[in-house]
Amino acid sequence: MSKGIRQSQSTLHTWSGLLLGWVLFLVFLTGTIAFWREGLNRYMRPELARIEQPMRVLDGAQRFLGDKAPDAKSWFIAMPNAQVPGAQVFWQPQPKEGERGGRRGGRGRRDNQALIGADGTSTHARDTRGGEFFYRFHFDLYYMPVIWARWLVGVAAIMMLVAILTGIVTHKKIFRDFFTLRRQKGQRSWLDGHNATAVLALPFHLMITYTGIVTLMALLMPWATVANYTDETKMFADLFPQAEAVERTGRPAPLLPLSAIARDAEQRLGGPIGTIEVSQPGDAAARVTLYRTPASLLNTRAPAITYDGTTGTPQWRSPEPGGAAATAGVMIGLHAGRFADVTLRWVYFLCGVAGTLMVASGLVLWTVKRREKLPDPARPHFGFKVVERLNVAVIGGFPLGVAGLFWANRLLPVAMPDRSRWEVHVLFIIWGAAAILSLVRRPATVWPALFAVTGGCLALLPIYNLFATRWNAATSLAVGDLLPLGVDLTLVAFAIAYLYLARRVARYRPPVRAPRRARAAAARVAEIQEATA
Repeated sequence: MSKGIRQSQSTLHTWSGLLLGWVLFLVFLTGTIAFWREGLNRYMRPELARIEQPMRVLDGAQRFLGDKAPDAKSWFIAMPNAQVPGAQVFWQPQPKEGERGGRRGGRGRRDNQALIGADGTSTHARDTRGGEFFYRFHFDLYYMPVIWARWLVGVAAIMMLVAILTGIVTHKKIFRDFFTLRRQKGQRSWLDGHNATAVLALPFHLMITYTGIVTLMALLMPWATVANYTDETKMFADLFPQAEAVERTGRPAPLLPLSAIARDAEQRLGGPIGTIEVSQPGDAAARVTLYRTPASLLNTRAPAITYDGTTGTPQWRSPEPGGAAATAGVMIGLHAGRFADVTLRWVYFLCGVAGTLMVASGLVLWTVKRREKLPDPARPHFGFKVVERLNVAVIGGFPLGVAGLFWANRLLPVAMPDRSRWEVHVLFIIWGAAAILSLVRRPATVWPALFAVTGGCLALLPIYNLFATRWNAATSLAVGDLLPLGVDLTLVAFAIAYLYLARRVARYRPPVRAPRRARAAAARVAEIQEATA
C-alpha cells in the first residue's frame, strides 16, 4: 500500500475520531455501564430484597391490579427475576367518552403504576431511574429532543466506524504494536496505549459500532421504509404483529391465575416470560398476551402468545419473523447483549471499558502529538486550548458526575419530589462545575484533581453502603446474593484505577522544549560553528 494512501487514511482517522470524539466517549461510557442496567436497577433501590419466587410476585401483582384497577382497559406486568427489584405494573384506564384511546392515561403517568416486591405486595422504594438512565442516555442523551440526540449519536457512530476502519489501514503493524507498551515516553506511550486498547477488543469495537448504527437504521436510512410503506401503522403491523384487539362485552368474568397461564406459555414459547399484557381484565372478552423475555434470546424480536383470559385457551401466536426482521433483531440483540450470561456480560463490559479508553486515549493523543509540533508549546493557539480543555471537561468531568449520581441516589431524601430527575440533575451540576474548573485552571492541575475526587467518591460509596443501606454487600452475601457485593467491588476497582491515574498524572513532568524559532536559531548557530571550525 502506498504511503500516500496510508497518509490520507491517517488524516481521515484523526479527524473522524476527533470531531465527535467527546460524544463517542459519553456514548461508550454510558453504554458500557448499561450492560449491567438490570443489576443497577436493583442496586440503586437498596430497600428491596432479591426476587426468589417470581410466580409468587406475579400472583401478588394480579391481586394488586384486581383491587386497584379491576375495570381498566389493560394491564402491563414486567415479569420479575433475581436481577430486577420487583414486578413493575402499569394499567391503562378505560377511555372516557369522547377521548381517544392509546397513550392517554398510559405509562407516562405516576398514578397508574406500582412496584410489587418479593413478598407479593405493593412496595414503596426510592424513586430512581437506576441503570435505565445509562441505557437511555447512550443513544438519547439528555436535555435535548430525542430526534436530535439520535441523529447526533448516529452520525457519531458512523464516524466511529470510519475511524476504526481507517485505523486498521493506517497502522500496518497494529498487532505487533499491541505487544509494545513503552512507559513514560510521552507521545509514544499514548500511541501504544491507544493501539493496545483498540486491538485488544477490535472485533467487539467493529461489532458494537456497526450494530449500533443498525439500531438507528430507520432514522438514518429511511428510504426503504418510505418506498414500501405509505402507512406507518401497516409497517408496524408487519414488523410487530399482534393479536386482534377485543372490545369489552360488559359481561363480568373472573380472570384465570396469570401464573398458571405464564407456566403454560413458557412451555409453548420455550423460555421464560418477560412481559404480560392483559386486555379488558374482568370481562368475558379478556385476553392475556405473554412475550418471551429477550434476555433468553439472541433475537430481540421475542415471540408472543395470546390466551383467552377466562378459559386459558390459546387464541393466537406470533408468526415467525421474516429474514429482514430477524436480521435486525439479531443485530440489536448483539448490541444490547441482553442474551448474555454473567460471564459473557463481563466480556461485554470489559470490552466496553477498552473501547472507552480507546476513545479517551485517542482524544488525548491528538493534543500530545500537536503540542510537540507547535511553534511554542508553552503558548498554544486557541484551537488547541479548546480541544485540550474539552478533553479535561469530558474525560475527567463526566465520570465524576457519574460518581455524583450514585451518591445522589444514596443521599437525596427518599420522599423528595422528582427525586429520580434530581439524581440526574446532580450528575450534570457536578459535570458543569468540573467543566468550568477546566476552563479557568491549567489542565495539568485539573486532570489529577478530577481523577482523585472521582476515585475518592467511588471508594467511599461501598463503605457508606455497609452502614447505611439494608441490602449491602455483607447482608446480601449472607443469603447468597452476590449482586451488591459485585457492584461494590467493581466500584472499588475503578476507584483504585482513578487514584492511580491521579498520582501518575500529578507526578508527570513533560520535557521542556524551546520554541521552534529558538530551536531553529540554535541549529543555525551550530551549523556556522561547524563550518568555521
